[in-house]
Parts: sequence; structure tokens; C-alpha cells
Amino acid sequence: MALFIIALAAGLLTVLAPCTLPLLPVIVGRSISDKPNILRTIVIASSLGASVFLFTIVLKASTVFINVPDAFWQWTSGGLLIIFGLVTLFPTLWDRLPFVGALNRSSNRLLAQGYTRQTLFGDIIMGAALGPVFSTCSPTYFIVLATVLPVHPAEGALYLLAYCAGLIMSLLFVSVVGQRIVMALGIASDPRALLRRGLGLLFLLIGLAVVTGYDKVVESSLLSHAGIFDVTLIEQQLLEARSNSSSNATTTPMGLLTSEQKAAIYPKAPELAGIDGYLNTDGQPINLAQYKGKDVVLIDFWTYSCINCLRTLPYTEAWYQKYKDQGLVIIGVHTPEFAFEHVEANVAAALQKLGVTYPVVLDNEYATWNAFGNEYWPREYLVDIDGYIVHDHAGEGDYDVTEHAIQQALAERASRLGTTTAAIATSTVEVQQDLSGIGSPETYFGSNRNEYLGNGTPGQAGAQNFTLPQSVQPNTLYLGGPWDIEPEYAQSSGPATIEYLYSAHDIYLVGSAATPVTIKVLRDGQPVGSYAGADVDPKTSTATIQENRLYRLVHDTQAGPHTIEIEVMSPGLQAYTFTFG
Repeated sequence: MALFIIALAAGLLTVLAPCTLPLLPVIVGRSISDKPNILRTIVIASSLGASVFLFTIVLKASTVFINVPDAFWQWTSGGLLIIFGLVTLFPTLWDRLPFVGALNRSSNRLLAQGYTRQTLFGDIIMGAALGPVFSTCSPTYFIVLATVLPVHPAEGALYLLAYCAGLIMSLLFVSVVGQRIVMALGIASDPRALLRRGLGLLFLLIGLAVVTGYDKVVESSLLSHAGIFDVTLIEQQLLEARSNSSSNATTTPMGLLTSEQKAAIYPKAPELAGIDGYLNTDGQPINLAQYKGKDVVLIDFWTYSCINCLRTLPYTEAWYQKYKDQGLVIIGVHTPEFAFEHVEANVAAALQKLGVTYPVVLDNEYATWNAFGNEYWPREYLVDIDGYIVHDHAGEGDYDVTEHAIQQALAERASRLGTTTAAIATSTVEVQQDLSGIGSPETYFGSNRNEYLGNGTPGQAGAQNFTLPQSVQPNTLYLGGPWDIEPEYAQSSGPATIEYLYSAHDIYLVGSAATPVTIKVLRDGQPVGSYAGADVDPKTSTATIQENRLYRLVHDTQAGPHTIEIEVMSPGLQAYTFTFG
């Protein structure tokens, strides 16, 4: 029920999201292009909502559309807006299209209404064309798409309907308000049709912006300079509150409950599913069933290039060493974010370097992730001796709470099996980490998620040549020189540069290269020197990038705004993301 309400609220808020604000004039303008009409508003908004729903269902039900490039939807939506702009500017163009006569005659027979005859089909197409654009503007929509629909189709469809209903309601409200303003100003009845021509020009400009990707530039500008518009932050807070509420519900002291009492309080842990490989198990498959009635299991969802996940590893490894002889089993479920994290050899190398000794399973197809209904990296699920999830924590922090839950579960196990265990005490695992001062978000280089790109077109893939600006904005990615922008990463095509004004202690780069690539790291225009991260030579301020992993470029005991500039000496660097610590 909580996610249903959040989905409805997300739909209502999407109308104010940065990626939809540039398109709102189209929704309002289409409904008043001749004269204000509530029916047209309902048709457009309903068509858009239906388009979002059907687009999502088809996307999940079939693999046909998985590899369709984003540019296809850009050109489809933008091209239709350009057509409507031309038709609005030059109405006779519509009547000259060969298929319109038949459509109009059919509509006339069905509706017997001259006005609707000429606009109904266009209104439906207008709404439907914008569906794929609106469907990418909400983190709640993404959670429903990625985690609920694959596991619970009926439930996911219900949440999706709630999202679409909220979106339709908000669009209707905005359109009605827009119509009221137009009627109050008396410009809708302008005999010279200036309003209609102005709207036609507006449709043309917005269509061109969508086709060229400039709408993403507007979105990025809103995010950088007008954070008040970023209503997705409200969604994130609602989702985190829901997650925390769920976590708190499973931290009730267990005592020694009967199976019936546990079943009324805690969910059963699903089995590991679709595992593609087993590490630190001597090659032997493992599952949760083999530990039921014997051990307590901590499931840790993570991926090796995620800095938030890496900061939890010292705790999970310390817990394993401290409690494994008392019946604690830790299973790391490695669910990859990037393509290179699917490779078993890469994960095995990361485990060795990070010092992870407990079992890790490869969840390359997200089967276990979806079975648990997971939504975050990192996330820990504590499974007791009876197979119930008795503690659930998403993200970093509250390590003492998780350890205390482990101690409780082990105490129950000892009581049930007649063994001894250490007395429950305050947490003793201490890892010093200063996370204060982190003011920069994870920033992606690939076209799928490079909304923070400041001197190019976010979302645009392919070979491009970038020029660095004279001044830079905080938390904005700038590229210089030739780059080939791929969906997951940007690859240098020759000597190139990267510039970013960040606020944090440390800055990391997730990167790789087919052959070694040397980069030089500058901080505020100077060699990093004593501020060099673990992967940078402080004498030369250079690092060698090759293996697929997270590289620590800068380390500073004092957090603060600094500019990092990376000089890429040769082609072949694949830059995935900046993360901060």
C-alpha cells in the first residue's frame, strides 16, 4: 500500500520534474490552440497516461525493444511535435496529408462532431507521442519498472496505473489553470490567430529541442541552478522513509518466538535465484536452504565499483571474522551495475584486492535482487535460523544496529541448538570513516545517465568533440577533446581532458581500458602531490588505468570545493562514473 501511495504521489509530482517542465507548454498549448476546450485536455492527458502504461508493459513483456536506442524515441516524439507545430502554423497542411481525409470521414461518422472530427486523432497522437518522455522522469517509476513488474506483474501493473493516474490528474489541473488564464486575458479569441501561431512556433521549438537533445540541457540547468524544481528529491525521501519503515518493522527484539509468532511479524527469505557463479566457496554452489535450522545468514547486496558498497565491506568482513565460529554465514550477492561487472574474473580479482573472504554469488541477471524486491546498493538482509528476515537495512550507516541484530539472532540460535555464544554486548566493530562534507552526486559519463554533462548534450551518444568552457559550474561534468559517448561510458578517442568542480574529501573514477592508458591528475590546476589518492603516483601525479575497477584519484583530510582536471594522454580510456567520499 505504501508504494501504491508513493506511486500516485510520484505521478502528481512528475509534472514538475525537470525533464517534463520544458514539455508542459505543449500539453497546455495543444488544448487551447483553437479555443480552450476541456475535452481536448482530457483526451491529451489520458492518451499520455495510457502511452506511459502501455510503453512500460510492452517494454517489460518483450525483449524486442531493449536495444532500441534512445535516439529513436527522441526523433519520434520530437518529430511529431515538429509536425504539429507546422500544422498549427499552417492549418491547410493537415488537410493536404493523404491519410487525413479518410480519418476525418471515419471520425465524422463515429462522433458526428465537426470540431472533434479535425482534432481528436491529433490530440491522441500528441499525448501518446510524449508518453516515452514522461516515463523516464521518476525514480518511483524506475523502481516499479525494474523491481516490482518482473516479480509481481499484477502488483506492478497496479502501481504503474497509480503513477499514470497521478500524472493524468496533475496534467489536467495544469491545463485547466492554463485555459483559465488564457480566457481571462481574452487572447484565445484573437481574430488574427496570434495565439495559434505563437503556439505553433512553440511546438516547433520544443520539437527541435527534443530531437537535438537540448531539452536535456534545460533539465540539467534546472538541476544545477534551480534545485527547488527537483521534485524527484521528494520522491527519494518518500522511498527512503518507506524503506526505513520497513527496516524498523523488522528490528523488533525477537526473544524466543514460536514459528507462528515469527510468521506474523517477519517475511520469509526467498531463495537465491539465477546465480551465475560462486566465489570463495571452492566452486561449490550454495543456497539458503542448506543453512536453515543451522545458521544465521547475512545477505549483502553490493557491486564492486559502488563506493557506498565498498565502505560497508570493512564492517561485513569484520562481522564475518568475529562471528563465523558462532554460526554466522555472510553471502555477498554481487548484482552488477555495469557490463564489466558481469565478468566473474573481474569480481574475483576485486574480492582478492578488497580482502573479502566470505562467499559471494554472482547475480548477473538480477534474479535474486528481484526475488528480494531489492532497490538499493548496498543492502543487508539478516535471515535467522528459521529462514525469516529479522533485520533489513538499506544504504550505509547504523552498523551498530545491524551488529546488535546479528548478536540477537546468534543468541537465539545458540539457545535453540544448545550451544554457547558470546554475551550480547555493545558493538565492537569500529571503522573510522569521515563522510561529512560530501556535496557532490555520483556522476555518470555514459549517455544513459549523463544528465550532469555541462558542455554537451546529455543523452546524446556517438563520436563528439568537446571544448572546455572558460568557467565551470559545481557538480557539472565537462569533457574536452574527442570522445565516443557510449550508453555506459565515455571513451577517449585521442588526448582528452575531464574537468569537474566537486565538494568532498575523496574523488574516485570508475574506469577501464583495453590497453594501459596514462592519466595526469591536477587539483585546482596543480599536481595533486600529497593529495594523491591510492592509485595516483604523488611524484608524477599520474595513474595508469587498465583493469575495470574503481580508482582513487584524490584524498584530502579536509572536505571542500576543489576542481579536478584529468589529462588523458592517449585514446582508449573508458570513464564510467565519478563517485565521492
